[in-house]
Amino acid sequence: MNKLKALVIDDEWNMRNLLRIYLTKEGFDITEAHNGTEGLSYLQKNSYHVILLDVMMPDMDGWHLCEKIRSFTETPILMLTARGDVKDKVHGLGVGADDYMVKPVNSDELIARLFALVRRSSQSLSLKEIGKKIMYTDMIIYPDRRQVMVLDTNLDLTQKELDILLILAENPQRVFSRDEIIERLWGSDFFGDNRVVDTHVKNIREKLQLAGLEQNPIQTVWGIGYKWLYSVEEP
Repeated sequence: MNKLKALVIDDEWNMRNLLRIYLTKEGFDITEAHNGTEGLSYLQKNSYHVILLDVMMPDMDGWHLCEKIRSFTETPILMLTARGDVKDKVHGLGVGADDYMVKPVNSDELIARLFALVRRSSQSLSLKEIGKKIMYTDMIIYPDRRQVMVLDTNLDLTQKELDILLILAENPQRVFSRDEIIERLWGSDFFGDNRVVDTHVKNIREKLQLAGLEQNPIQTVWGIGYKWLYSVEEP
């Protein structure tokens, strides 16, 4: 059985170390981020079963970070803080946290809450309607539950990688420019380089190849952008 993956975002080394001891003992695979910016970077590249998030951090407080995380993933979030006011707890839950604990935490209660969050999240995913599926050689895409299977193995994509794949797969043979993709995913206020799309597409292609898909469905349309070669959609 694969280990449960947890992301710990806290600027205090002592707290990260304590949480690492607690969670590693229970079989979790831990990734540590010492501030909000680093935490976001990890989340954009990897998937986790649960996030432990500190509230008071220097570069970005936990409430703001929680809102950012909720804009692109439903991964369960447990907020940890030294502030025990009810209004703080209400605010944390209001911005998207799933649970809230006041430091110092009891290890047994923490682990019990984490397993409960993971269990509820798994049940929620299993109850989602499968709906239509898109098939391409040895790959099956379930858009409604945002899942991609290659050779019966779940493909681990970041949120943006999955978004781009779905835009293309749900519109086979249609050419999408980089600017169109950026508009859909980042909005009109995006001021970065549109080559960010190329980076995500490169990552998708590499992951599909590593997963064993022999023919890649994403075709480059030189000077414009990308299109999906072909797919079969079933109800």
